[in-house]
Amino acid sequence: MKLIDKYIIGKFLGTFFFSLLLIILIVVVFDISEKIEDFVGKQAPINAIIFDYYFNFIPFFINLFSPLFTFIAVIFFTSRMASRTEIVAILSSGVSYTRLLFPYMLSATVIATLSLVLNNFVIPRSTKKMIEFENRYIRNEFYNKDRNIHKQISPGNYIYLESFSTEQQTGYKFSIEKFHNGKLYYKLMADNIKWDSLKKDWSINDYYIRYINDMNEYIKKGTKLDTTLAFTPAEFGRKDNTLGTMDYYELNAYMESERLKGSDNLELIELEKNRRIAFPFATFILTLIGVSIASRKVRGGIGMHIGLGIGISFTFIMFMQVTTTFAASGRISPLVAVWIPNIVFSFLAWYLLKVAQK
Repeated sequence: MKLIDKYIIGKFLGTFFFSLLLIILIVVVFDISEKIEDFVGKQAPINAIIFDYYFNFIPFFINLFSPLFTFIAVIFFTSRMASRTEIVAILSSGVSYTRLLFPYMLSATVIATLSLVLNNFVIPRSTKKMIEFENRYIRNEFYNKDRNIHKQISPGNYIYLESFSTEQQTGYKFSIEKFHNGKLYYKLMADNIKWDSLKKDWSINDYYIRYINDMNEYIKKGTKLDTTLAFTPAEFGRKDNTLGTMDYYELNAYMESERLKGSDNLELIELEKNRRIAFPFATFILTLIGVSIASRKVRGGIGMHIGLGIGISFTFIMFMQVTTTFAASGRISPLVAVWIPNIVFSFLAWYLLKVAQK
């Protein structure tokens, strides 16, 4: 690694982390001003606010803003180098344009690796802790108001609840139906079903069961039945971003579990899994676009480059949001949805590199 490489890497990473630090401080200040009444009203301890909430709040926003500030950092310091004719001097000394990109791509690798680790391991754990804090000190107590709840808990097994009380952890007017080759062979109906938090199973009260074998039918009645079922009260609780609280391994295990259940939620899980990989990869594309634009010395100077850079980065982020929305609605494949913006902007990066001043 040569002196010029260390110079560019220092400028790139220094500008990136400094600009990121500034925006995080601004976001934290605005968030505190918005939530100060909740903190005071719920008597949240200072150490819980700092360590349980804001220490877990920061990684999410670092990752959220990293593509934008990667682009801005590249545009900012490269434009300054170009305006001082440093880029011209480097290229005139015999360094090829491809060789000039080496320190940029090395820095982008550091940022992309950081984003990959944050996405798959750090942010899920911090999100879980942040949600626990919000549920305790910010949000109001949750009451399940859903009526006539239908769920598939495994292939061919369906449950029905008229209502479910999160306070009592009790479901009312419960039934479970089991099918084989499209034919009903088992049906249980009960007045209520209650979760036993010590045994980690369900108590089914005042029930009767129908066993159906073609034209033959057998009915069994009882007052109480303790059994394990493939769902827990957490599934009827507050609809938090459960996918966002799972690390890479937990997400894979959850996807396999939902696949076995025959869940219709698989597209959202695949979307989340692919997004965590595609998002860091965008760092390389935006870095190449930024260098291609900013390495040319123009009359408009840094301001023109930054304006153009912000416009392109926001277009990229908006494009990704649009495609992921289509994927969430089931209109396109999750894999295609998260990678389309990267593919399209890769062609833009290739074109800009081709016409860049060398």
